[in-house]
Amino acid sequence: METAPSRHPAELTFRDAAEADVPALVELIESAYRGDASRAGWTTEADILDGQRTDPQGVREVITAAGSRLVVVERDGELIACCQLEHRGDAAYFGMFAVRPELQGGGLGRRIITEAERIAHDSWGVSEMHMTVISVRDELIAWYERRGYRRTGRTTPFPYGDERFGVPQRDDLQFELLVKPLG
Repeated sequence: METAPSRHPAELTFRDAAEADVPALVELIESAYRGDASRAGWTTEADILDGQRTDPQGVREVITAAGSRLVVVERDGELIACCQLEHRGDAAYFGMFAVRPELQGGGLGRRIITEAERIAHDSWGVSEMHMTVISVRDELIAWYERRGYRRTGRTTPFPYGDERFGVPQRDDLQFELLVKPLG
């Protein structure tokens, strides 16, 4: 993927992840969601999940799967964020979204999700972006709603017992599908 020109003062570059990025991507994703380091940002899941968010194998699978892209976001050559895009028919799935905790809350996430929507629409001609969010993450869901996503009420169970997704600290977790029309 070519680097997209930025229209913002702080130049961001977007590219597809490579195998060499895997260790840094795992570290970024873990820092944004798990453990005490994640508490520096507002996207932490540390109060509802322990354990890992992802691992090298999971990141490699996203990078190498057909119809999937793991987009790396850099500023001045430094990895600062990432997101997964997966082509699913008329929709794209948005996931594995991580921004360095110390950079959260300043508008960076909004810029990245806007570019991810553009990439998905331009690359695959999809009409919708889908994502799943843990349903108890009210503040995060509200943030996505302000970006044009709507709650569908459609849920899937959290994979209790599969520690690849973390160790739940409560028994009421499920994923809710959020959808946004594109184009």
